Amino acid sequence: MIETTVLPRFADIADRYDVLFCDVWGVLHNGRNNYPAACEALVRFRQERGPVVLISNSPRPSTDVVAQLRALGVPDEAWSRFVTSGDATRVELSKRSPGPAWAVGPARDAPLYEGTGVGYAETPYEATFVSCTGPFDDDKDQPEDYRERFEVCVERGLTMVCANPDKVVHRGAKLIWCAGALADLYAELGGQVVMAGKPFAPIYDAVMAEAADLMGGAPDPARVLCVGDGIPTDVLGANKAGLDVLFVVGTGIHGAEATGPDGELDHGLIEQMLAKAGAQAKYAIRDLVW
Repeated sequence: MIETTVLPRFADIADRYDVLFCDVWGVLHNGRNNYPAACEALVRFRQERGPVVLISNSPRPSTDVVAQLRALGVPDEAWSRFVTSGDATRVELSKRSPGPAWAVGPARDAPLYEGTGVGYAETPYEATFVSCTGPFDDDKDQPEDYRERFEVCVERGLTMVCANPDKVVHRGAKLIWCAGALADLYAELGGQVVMAGKPFAPIYDAVMAEAADLMGGAPDPARVLCVGDGIPTDVLGANKAGLDVLFVVGTGIHGAEATGPDGELDHGLIEQMLAKAGAQAKYAIRDLVW
């Protein structure tokens, strides 16, 4: 295990890398507001070092999520390309066309299915597989609310395609459940789950391809830095891909766990969290600041 270095600012190590693979929710915004310092840090990296490819576990296609970023005030200058779990999941959905799929998730995720050739099943009883982008109502639904319906799916031998491996995410100050938590329940019940987002290989293959296109050739993995706030997704995903990672602690889902009584990051707590998950981060930082 490597020891994590806690950084005061990103600029201290930026010149060691040629390209960033940067998470979005929890690093650039919290679903309600953008983080101006983080946006500025990515703009500066692009100006002084190289491209930034955003890598998100959003279940929607990247073209759909760009509009959300702009609405939150994240400048286009902060990123070069964008790859989402939704992009990688569409490949998995297309393999299962025409379905139909029992689609679990809010109506706003409908763009995920456009052009895949997959139809919809009204209930699990008519479906040939399950597609999950999150709870139907993520303001109030709990994973346990789906147990009985998932038991039907598992009994019928249906595979679940999970479009977002994240388990929770901040929306403003509130933590909400994501598709990954539902997928955990499905697997616990004995169901088979297929995931394409972080920490799994398909999304890293896609983002490496984008970087190669931007740079005129595949980047040196030793000069690629992944930036993210989630240990199970961003940190472990970077570890599996053999890439360095900057763990953004303060604005993300682990902030409260890693903060000491004085309100500052506790290096020991960070190391404990990483070790418990079998993960390692070369660097950690409170907020992504240049």
